[in-house]
Amino acid sequence: MPPVPRKKRPIPIRQVTSQAVHPFDQAHGVETSGLIPAEELLTGHPNDEHVTAYYGVAPSILRSLIERWLVSRPSHSIEHVTFIDIGAGKGRALLVASEYPFLQVIGIELNPALAALAHRNLDQWNQSPTRLAPITLIEQDALEFYFPPTPCLLFLFHPFESPVLRKLLRRIEAQFATRPRTLDLLYVNSEHANILDAHPAFTRLFFGKVPMSPEDHVADLAAIAQQTQYGSTGDEECAVYRYTGRHHSATGPID
Repeated sequence: MPPVPRKKRPIPIRQVTSQAVHPFDQAHGVETSGLIPAEELLTGHPNDEHVTAYYGVAPSILRSLIERWLVSRPSHSIEHVTFIDIGAGKGRALLVASEYPFLQVIGIELNPALAALAHRNLDQWNQSPTRLAPITLIEQDALEFYFPPTPCLLFLFHPFESPVLRKLLRRIEAQFATRPRTLDLLYVNSEHANILDAHPAFTRLFFGKVPMSPEDHVADLAAIAQQTQYGSTGDEECAVYRYTGRHHSATGPID
């Protein structure tokens, strides 16, 4: 009788992420590095089939997008805006965003192992002199999240595939229908930008390649080199959108 094949065990998250440490982590004593395939992030949630890999956004790309947003004539000054990261992972985007004087920074993360790592990173980061905004991490399904009554800047680093994105957009509409132009969206690795482009309540302000800093590109190459599933080009396709509502005129693009 042939031996029964052993069931493949998930790779522990700390084992996957112990390699190719990003300079951001080295500088700040946090752990946001590593690429974790989607199949290692399953939690038993009904939307597991739509999750994507974990990978921390390049700090230079997020900073570039925030700067683009700042010149887009948002409805309120940054001090009155809540930054919200959907699929916060280990929290790198939260840490970078908190370098700006947002009213608050909120992360939403469903995976308990990633959320635990993010909490440890936040504990370390709270001692950093570069933190200007308070940070809160919520372990929750993004489709159950209630947006705060403040103006919001939503951040997506391609956290899930189109079925969940469509549901999220419906939830946004339900909560922002009476307050258009108070939610903007930064979308990195914008694989489903076509959904937002076709949505009658969203206006695209920017779409294009955003380059990484040389430091981030070197770190990106080092992380990507350890696997064959993804490649590195030194930039990310990104988009910026504004929720303008279904009956409001669009604003112009930003450069």
